Amino acid sequence: MAYPPLHRIFQPHKQLHGSIALERSKSLSNRALIIRELCETPFDLHHLSTSSDTRTLADMLARFRAQGQNGDGLLLLDAGAGGTTFRFLTAFLAFQPGEQFLTGNDRIRERPVGPLVEALRRLGARIDYTGQEGFPPLRIGAPDWNAYQPRVAVSASVSSQFISALLLVGPRLPKGLHLQLEDAIVSKPYIEMTLAMMRHFGVDAHLKEQEIQVPPAAYRGHTLEVEADWSAASYFYAFAALSESCDLVLEGLRHNSWQGDAVLAKKMEAFGVQTKFEKKGVRLIKFANPKVPFLEWDFLPTPDLAQTISVLCAARGVHALFSGLETLRIKETDRIAALKQELQKTGVWLTALPERMSQRTRIAYFNQEGQAHWEEAPCFSTYGDHRMAMAFSMLAHLGPIWIEEPEVVEKSYPGFWEDLQKLGFEVC
Repeated sequence: MAYPPLHRIFQPHKQLHGSIALERSKSLSNRALIIRELCETPFDLHHLSTSSDTRTLADMLARFRAQGQNGDGLLLLDAGAGGTTFRFLTAFLAFQPGEQFLTGNDRIRERPVGPLVEALRRLGARIDYTGQEGFPPLRIGAPDWNAYQPRVAVSASVSSQFISALLLVGPRLPKGLHLQLEDAIVSKPYIEMTLAMMRHFGVDAHLKEQEIQVPPAAYRGHTLEVEADWSAASYFYAFAALSESCDLVLEGLRHNSWQGDAVLAKKMEAFGVQTKFEKKGVRLIKFANPKVPFLEWDFLPTPDLAQTISVLCAARGVHALFSGLETLRIKETDRIAALKQELQKTGVWLTALPERMSQRTRIAYFNQEGQAHWEEAPCFSTYGDHRMAMAFSMLAHLGPIWIEEPEVVEKSYPGFWEDLQKLGFEVC
């Protein structure tokens, strides 16, 4: 789809009624694709995410299957903008025959991969950096099984994607994988998601304190229907909180979800949004418009909700104290810096509290104050980050706004703008 360089967005009616076939989970889709590639028994995956990240991963796996399994020549693979795609492919390719050169776009080459590479090397992988040490691109050769030992320690404080990448390939290693997690665990629900999916496909592995034991095992093929994306649902929960009335069905979400972002169903009650689980998905009902004078939220388990909640608080004028934002600096952009810059355009301030305020807890806190307002329609930069575009779109409830690079939503939710139009938003 061709996009104009800017989107003008406005929600003139302040009503939110209808039904949306919500985008399917990119996180679940990408894990399922890796497991299917490692499974000896073919199985079907239904309702895979249509995101560019998932499409790229599926394409790279197909290319490897077609060209790389015979081990002849150097296979060139480009993960594009997908951080999960790059990290999952790194672990997958590390224990395959032949040689592969794995790269990504400019931002991917700035995102660290060192802890994952070091852990894979201790498992027998032969991986070399072709540029800056600790960063993509990578040259990946066939493994040296003489160097393999199943017990590996890895920092869990940088990215849960490193842990998930190792876990997914763990059952296919000769003696499995004994993973020791060091430091505080970030995005723990994403690790639990990986383990739940592995158990669904026949591998019994659990997180116990800071250790995960993965036995050597074969994945068992099962048909899987991918659930809708709770991260994508967060934008519609925010729209509901800002609407005057809401009766909206989000199709494809489940009550017993593997996704950590499902905490929204309970947490958004503070903003007057009730969740009713139905056969097709969830129904959002606006039951009140409560005053929320203060909100404290730790995003360490659910970092993908940070931009949504920050912008929602700005729209409602909620004084907020945020923590657990550590991983936001190494996402598609430095999301903390991007939030600060764009919120300032509306008279809202996001500020890091001095270190002395957290000397005892060692927790970094951010204070957000102000209520979004403007005289002329603001134009929000997205920094190549899909979540910046979708989060700031909710300010269209306050008045017309402009969003730069609207195409960035392709990364996780290609139909986002069309779904807004179905709900009465003006998008042009």
